[in-house]
This record gives sequence, C-alpha cells and structure tokens, in this order.
Amino acid sequence: MTRAKKPDLLRDNELIYGRLLAIDEPHLIQRYNKALAAFGLEPTKLESFQIDRTGFSPEVAEECGDYDYLDPNEVNRRFIILTPSQIDLPVVHTAFSNTSQLMFEFMSKNQRAIDALTIKDVIYGEIEDSVPKVNDIEDLLSINQVEFKVLSAEDVLGKAAELGKLVDRLKQEPDAWRDNAMLERMVDLAKVCGDIRENALVPDQVIFRHNAYWTSHFGGLYVFVDPDMTTVISDPAAPGFRRSRPWQVSYLSINDADKVFRFLAATGRLDLPRASWIEASGYLEHRAEMVVRALIRDAEPNRNLTDVDKVWLQTWIQRHADLIASDGNFPFLNAAKREIAQFGHLKLDDVPPRQRLLVVRAKPDHPDAWLTNQLISDFVPQDFVSRYVFNKPGFYKDFDGFSNAWRSHVVDVLKTTYLKDKAAFRARLYGLTD
Repeated sequence: MTRAKKPDLLRDNELIYGRLLAIDEPHLIQRYNKALAAFGLEPTKLESFQIDRTGFSPEVAEECGDYDYLDPNEVNRRFIILTPSQIDLPVVHTAFSNTSQLMFEFMSKNQRAIDALTIKDVIYGEIEDSVPKVNDIEDLLSINQVEFKVLSAEDVLGKAAELGKLVDRLKQEPDAWRDNAMLERMVDLAKVCGDIRENALVPDQVIFRHNAYWTSHFGGLYVFVDPDMTTVISDPAAPGFRRSRPWQVSYLSINDADKVFRFLAATGRLDLPRASWIEASGYLEHRAEMVVRALIRDAEPNRNLTDVDKVWLQTWIQRHADLIASDGNFPFLNAAKREIAQFGHLKLDDVPPRQRLLVVRAKPDHPDAWLTNQLISDFVPQDFVSRYVFNKPGFYKDFDGFSNAWRSHVVDVLKTTYLKDKAAFRARLYGLTD
C-alpha cells in the first residue's frame, strides 16, 4: 500500500522520521543497494538518505513511490542492517507494533555476529512467520513466533559456515592437512571471514516469541495474550471476528468502551485513579487541558492559537460555559480531582465508560504498558499528546484531517511539552521509565 508524503510541518519539527541515521558514505549506499537488489527492488540513486532500526528509509520510499517496499504484504517484514548502531534507532514505519521490539531482541542476542558481519557486509532478510498474507483474524492468531531469515550480500554467512566445516574436518581427519586444495580454500575463505574462532559470524538466536501487539490490518486490531485467554480488540467487521477459535479467544469491539475498560482492569493492566499517582503526575490537569483545546478546535477550527496561555484558556472556558457543560468532560475531570483529593481515590461504578478511560493509564510495570496506553488513546482522541507518544499511526491519521491552524498549534504544544524532555514527560505523566 503506497502512502502519501507526510506534511513538511511534521518533518521540519522532527515529529515524524526523527532520530534516524544518515547514510551518505558510498560503500554503505552500495551495500544497501545490494540488499535492495536481493529483494528484487531497484537500487536507490540517492547520494544520502536516512534509515530506521529496520533499514527503512522514508527518502527511498518516496523515491520508489512505495512506503511498503520493505513490507510488501504487511507481514514477513524485511530488514536491512548496515551498522550495529541501528539498534538505538526507532522504527518509524511498520504494520505491527512489536516489530521494533523483535528487531531489538534480535540485534541484542546476536550483537557479536552483527558487529563482525557489518564490518565487511550488509545483513538483510525477513522476519518470517507462518503466514504469507493476512486475510482474516485467524491468520494473525496463527503467528505464535517469528524467525529471522538472515542473509548477507557477499555471502559472508555462508562462507563462514563453510570455513567452520573445513576447520572441523582439519581437526578430526588425521590426513586432512595434506589436502592442498582444501587448505587453499580455507585461506581464501579466511580472507573474507577472518578468524571465525574469534569472530562469531553466525547469529546465535533467530527465533522469537510473537506476543501482544497492535496491527494496522482490518483498520487497526489489538491482540493481548494472557495465560488462559487471548483477547482480540477490533472492529467487529474484521473478517473472522468471533469466528476464529472462540473456545480460546475473547473478542471485544473497539467501539465498546465498557467491555474494553473491564478487560483492562480485570487483567491488571490499568492504574486506577488514586491519589498516590494522580496528584503528583498532573494527569487530570493534562487531560482537562486537552479536552478544552479539542473543544476550541471544533468551535473555532481556524483560530490562531500561537500565543494561548492558561489565562486565555480560562477566559475561553468561562465564555463558553454552555459548550463546556454539554460536553461534560471538563466538569467531570474537575469533580474527579476534588473527589480524589478528599477520599484518595475515585469511584468508577457510576462513571460512563468513556469517561473512565479519561482518568486511567496503563500500569507502568506491566509488560503491555505501551500497548495499553495506545489502546486507551483510541478512546481519548482529544489528547493528541498521548496519541503522539503511544499511537503514532492514529496521531498521523488525525493530523491529516486537521486545519492548518490546528496543525501548527499541535506542533507547538508537542515541542513545548513532550519534545523538551521525552523521558521526563513519560515518567511524570505515565510513570514509565526507559
């Protein structure tokens, strides 16, 4: 699926394709092109481009007119590794939210081999799973693990394996040292591979578990894995919904805030609204400000909000009291803040489901914390900051529909809040540490 070029405003402010690695050395570009050729793709003519952890380049994507050039069926993702330093980069384009984690695990577990191989060669291949194409939910559920199929352009991997076998033969066969042809072959191979006794050239671990994730398939689908049950959260129109493995899979509609909330709470994935984290984090104040800003956007989409401050916001709230009251979220958040200050917690029994999701966050120490925060953000689209932090596909889709004035405002807010110190912002608001 070819995607349109994102607005320059996002690029100029490093809100999309930020923190990528510049590739401008001729030998690295040549290696990248060898990997592209192995995938059956045209070489790039660019003299400089950027890549993410998987080797995806937005500039190469624009050049070839296909943002899925490393993800042709949005499954069995391809990768290109030019340097071990790619491990520190983000993944900026993927159909599966756990692609970044899988790449990190593969590069971490095989660091020595990647260090040695990339001195002389480019590593490329596929994150291969059990399905060639996703047609329904069953195809997604059948993916329990992935295997990294690893190749190298100069076949350093294959030559290292061959040299290893010849070394074993030399050790085990008493007369093998008399075989001049074999010894000459070993010398030739060693010129390419180096001393394989010192350099681990073959990856040790290539199979990894495929656990909880979000995927762009079927309009966006979540899979959460618990010991006794797998839970799918998606549009009920997704093919296979409630039909695939009903004895071991629970299906929730992405439109049913009540059931989604109850699932997240029952499985221990939520931090419920308690003074212990609410008061120090400023979470309710942040949500309230986001709610008001969204109301301003809807009421006055072309208003210039460049110099908006808290005094201006308070004045706007007072002047639009009827609108604030009819929406209900701002008064609810203020009442929640008062109740938590008085009693130490907020009773959620009588709170409408969508408003419950306004006052909770993912439990920070849960392995699915980021994915849970992404799901919560689907129910709180007013909070574009949380959407940007946890749900970039959703944020970019929202951004495409914003007016130019609102786009500028969103960028200004992100620059003055989240981008100033991402780690500190995530720690304060969401309790997350890197």
